[in-house]
Amino acid sequence: MTATPAAAVPQRTDRRALVSWALWDWGSAAFNAVVTTFVFSTYLASRAFVDPRLVAAEGTSAAATRAVERELAQNAATVSTALTVAGIVVALVAPAVGRLADSSGHRRRSVLVATIGIALSIGAMVFVAPSQPYLVLGAALLGIGTVAYEIATVGYNAMLGQVASGPETGRVSAIGWAAGYFGGIVLLVVLLVLCIQDFGTPGVAGVLQLPATVATGQWDVRVAIGIAAVWLAVSSVPLFLTVPEAAPDRTQTGGLLGAYRDLGRHVARLWRERRNVLAFLVASAVFRDGVGAVFTFGGIIAAQVFGFSASEVILFAIVANVVAGVATFLSGRLAVLAVGTAQIGFWVLGLALCVFVGPVQSSSRAYLARLATPGREGELFGLYATTGRAASFLAPALFGVAVTLTGSTRFGILGIVVVLVAGLVLMAFVKREDGAAAVPRVGG
Repeated sequence: MTATPAAAVPQRTDRRALVSWALWDWGSAAFNAVVTTFVFSTYLASRAFVDPRLVAAEGTSAAATRAVERELAQNAATVSTALTVAGIVVALVAPAVGRLADSSGHRRRSVLVATIGIALSIGAMVFVAPSQPYLVLGAALLGIGTVAYEIATVGYNAMLGQVASGPETGRVSAIGWAAGYFGGIVLLVVLLVLCIQDFGTPGVAGVLQLPATVATGQWDVRVAIGIAAVWLAVSSVPLFLTVPEAAPDRTQTGGLLGAYRDLGRHVARLWRERRNVLAFLVASAVFRDGVGAVFTFGGIIAAQVFGFSASEVILFAIVANVVAGVATFLSGRLAVLAVGTAQIGFWVLGLALCVFVGPVQSSSRAYLARLATPGREGELFGLYATTGRAASFLAPALFGVAVTLTGSTRFGILGIVVVLVAGLVLMAFVKREDGAAAVPRVGG
């Protein structure tokens, strides 16, 4: 079947446009690396949000120690609950956002509005004080930021076709992912030096000498979060000044309800005519959920199970981003043990995992971009986000179930492993498609 002609896609494929596009990935490290992985989520799951009486009694009796461990596990479960709810919201709204952005020609505007939402939610996290009553607020802001971030990536990923085409798609996608990892490296180093690292002065941290205890407000972490919000806002500006706005696709009508009707028709047509694409979307969704959970809960596991301090978590994050960033960049070029202590084992195995995480995510985005109909990328990436978030409850839910049943964060990793294996099995049913065959248009 021949796809109905779509609107021409305004392109700007020069180096300035590519750099401007990749800078959004660079800036998004403020949310990926700082908020959801190595700083804020770890902060929410820390002893700062455990009953201080239990913390004071910790170590004096086995019962008190177990009680602290249970509360830490519950904090981690609260984080997973917030992410699960956010996933459901994104699954409901992402396809409509992508489709409406395509039809109105406001793809860039949708990314702008969502990016503002991300920056504001990160900025509000500065006010999450280290006290139990603030845990729910922090988790809610994490969920809101996640929704805004996922909506922003729908339009941002769709813009890949505006800065690259044909065989360059995979390379440019890898550059963007690598920029995200290296942006994370630079930002984490800045935060470590300015805010987090203990230079030997009790009670304060970083060059800025910020109060670094629960009693004094944990301003080392909170100021770091504020810097991350500014980092995201500044890094995002070039995208909106350089990459052209998408042309409106006037063939799409029906508003919000029409977007959901078309989503159903789109899925049905994929089932009939491009079942392999649908299989890829499902398999990728499950596997990406597992991969995302590795990072989301990695910092929490490092801190709670392996006893990493805040500065040690960030040091691991820096090295992990180096490994993942290099591997991702090389994947674009190709177009395609616990020894001594438990902490050493975590370093070795965690970094080995990072070699594969970036290339998987970059290749997935590039593969889908090659399948998209020009002018309708937002719709397909909205479906990509929808399937991804529709499955996003799996890893957080299984993580939460595991820690709730066992009372220990240590066993939460088992839930993540189950999701990764399931994604791998599903991916085995996806057949390779060469060329840029377009996904059939709804109604075309």
